[in-house]
Amino acid sequence: MTSNHFLDQPRIWYGGDYNPEQWPEEVWREDVRLMQAAGVNLVSLGIFSWAWLEPQPGQYDFGWLDRILDLLHAHGVHACLATATASPPPWLAHRHPESLPVTADGVTLWPGGRQAYCLHSEAYMQHASALVTLLAARYKEHPALAAWHINNEYGCHVSECFCDVSAAAFRTWLQARYGTLDALNHAWGTAFWSQRYGQWAEINPPRRAPTFANPTQQLDWRRFSSDSLIALHDMEVEILRRFTPQTPVTTNFMGFFKPADYRKWAHHEDTVSLDTYPDPSDSFAAAQNAAQCDLSRSLGDGKPWMLMEQTPSAVNWRPRNVLKQPGQMRLWSMQAVARGANTVMFFQWRAAKAGAEKFHGALVPHVGVENSRVWREVSALGNELQELGPLAQSRVVADVGILVDWQSWWALEQDSKPSTAVTFYDRLATFYGPLYAANLTTDFVFTDSDFANYKLLVIPNLYLVDDATAARLEAYVAAGGTAVIGFFSGIVDENEHIRLGGYPAPFRKLLGLRVEEFAPMAEGESNTVRFDDGATAACDLWADVIDLEGATALAAFTGNFFAGQPAVTEHAFGQGRAYYIGTRLAAEAMGALLGRICHAAGVMPPVSAPPGVEVVRRRTAEGRDLWFVLNHRPELATVTLLV
Repeated sequence: MTSNHFLDQPRIWYGGDYNPEQWPEEVWREDVRLMQAAGVNLVSLGIFSWAWLEPQPGQYDFGWLDRILDLLHAHGVHACLATATASPPPWLAHRHPESLPVTADGVTLWPGGRQAYCLHSEAYMQHASALVTLLAARYKEHPALAAWHINNEYGCHVSECFCDVSAAAFRTWLQARYGTLDALNHAWGTAFWSQRYGQWAEINPPRRAPTFANPTQQLDWRRFSSDSLIALHDMEVEILRRFTPQTPVTTNFMGFFKPADYRKWAHHEDTVSLDTYPDPSDSFAAAQNAAQCDLSRSLGDGKPWMLMEQTPSAVNWRPRNVLKQPGQMRLWSMQAVARGANTVMFFQWRAAKAGAEKFHGALVPHVGVENSRVWREVSALGNELQELGPLAQSRVVADVGILVDWQSWWALEQDSKPSTAVTFYDRLATFYGPLYAANLTTDFVFTDSDFANYKLLVIPNLYLVDDATAARLEAYVAAGGTAVIGFFSGIVDENEHIRLGGYPAPFRKLLGLRVEEFAPMAEGESNTVRFDDGATAACDLWADVIDLEGATALAAFTGNFFAGQPAVTEHAFGQGRAYYIGTRLAAEAMGALLGRICHAAGVMPPVSAPPGVEVVRRRTAEGRDLWFVLNHRPELATVTLLV
């Protein structure tokens, strides 16, 4: 990890994706004039410019990029210079058709969109490396260069490839992981369905099969494909650091993006970047956006992060592209700053007149800047952010950690489960939503995080858990921490093998209970729970049949054959307490339960505020608290600070 003035300056960076190659040069001077007027000081440049930089193999044209970089620098605008490798030119596929990606069904994906490359194509890697090397050598000392933008949205359209080259790469990865076929056969449980492998060459990716593919094979494929994306990123980073060791590198993540283990990836870059596009028509959009921001901050262990992409108005890719209402763009941008961003950017600077994204919003819309609501809002925000620079050196305060693990996510959502309706997003939203509504700021934590920093650790689901993580969770509670664990956790080990001895085997001592069996509910089915104070609440989706082994029941089911048996439990363990929730409670009841648990853990909201008012606290190195109060309601609201 490196550091320089770009990351450390007390300022908020502001701008967007800039695509000057789509416009005649006479437009460029108008662009930089408008950038100055709007307070823009940073642009992502050259993201999809490979075909302009290398129109034919080995024939390069950097003249236009030289001119635009010089022009930007002359007008006080820095560049997050892209490596341009996100979308190869058509000539690559024409000369190397083997470089194209192949789906699990054997279908080749052809040029005409973007990201048309196999993750393991030698031709792609050779040409991409050559381009990145020339870019780094040419612009390593350019005064406009602030950071490197690696590729773009890795895996957004092609996160895996099932071609023969990828199959060979998969075998190599498996050999490195397991060493021997005996070890692989054990891990994959190949005694089932006569799947035992006698030679490495017999192993393929989980291509389309007659029925459920081997679960561990599927899980390892996820691991391998995520590692393959990271390897492509690292290939470029190694080149850039050779030429510009002090210039930070980043690649734009997409929040809770399933195909790539962003926690593992974040260790390979200098600052985390986020592309976030909440749907303005979704009543939970503000909470979803907050969660994406919290994740981005947490991936970098609390360091400032970059909001790389959002739209100032509307996107182009939903069936119905609802517009952000007046003030909503500023509100969601400030939400990102409140939750740790030191950069606010957009896709895109000037609305395109051709191509698949021509109806995507932009800082400079098709109608121009005269009498444009969007332009008035984005230019006002840019100038406002210039006054908030010192905020960039403060940090967000969070007493609650929510555990997220990509490997468990992958395993949870594979086929052949008790209920495919149990999903990562549902489990996360069930816990995050009430905490967000109560203005209890949360970090996301990972299996390699320091749990001791938090008064409360929330585990919405940890279907897959290894022994080391289970031991760390147990030690956290024993030392005085409070943990709340959701159902269907602690079920399998890292090989996707059931942990025997009663569910959830690694957490039975911690939770003081045994789950005898699962009772997934049919679509439309529900049950009711009664709490120890007599209150009742609806529940659905899932029920655990729980036997107590030291825990106390806080709520019990009222229906089905397990009526009267626990649904929610509490257990004193060491110096701490562990809670278990064996069903999906109605939202209001879940909020009340989490409020009760938070109070017991000493986690209190900092304000008394009506629903729809968001409050986030940042703290300076000197201990000074800075408060963001964000009103998502249509009317004025009053809040009262409690601390």
